[in-house]
Amino acid sequence: MPALNVEFSDRELEDLRQIAKERGTSMKALVREAAAADIARHRALQEGAEAFRRFFASHADEFAAAFPEDEPHSRSEGRVA
Repeated sequence: MPALNVEFSDRELEDLRQIAKERGTSMKALVREAAAADIARHRALQEGAEAFRRFFASHADEFAAAFPEDEPHSRSEGRVA
C-alpha cells in the first residue's frame, strides 16, 4: 500500500498522541481516519455542487423569471446612443 510521510510540529504531534490515547487508537489510525473523512466530505461536496449545477441549468428559465434582478445585463443595455 502506498504511504505518505507527514510532518507535524512538536505541539501537533503531542496533540495527536493525546487524542489517539483518549480514543484508544493508534496515531496512524487517527490520521488515516481524519484524512479518509475529509476525502469523503470533499467528494460529497463535489457531488452536491454538480447536482445543484444540473438542477439550476435545467430550471434556468424559471430562476430568470423569478429573480430578474439577478440576471446579467447585456453590454448594450443602459447605454445612451
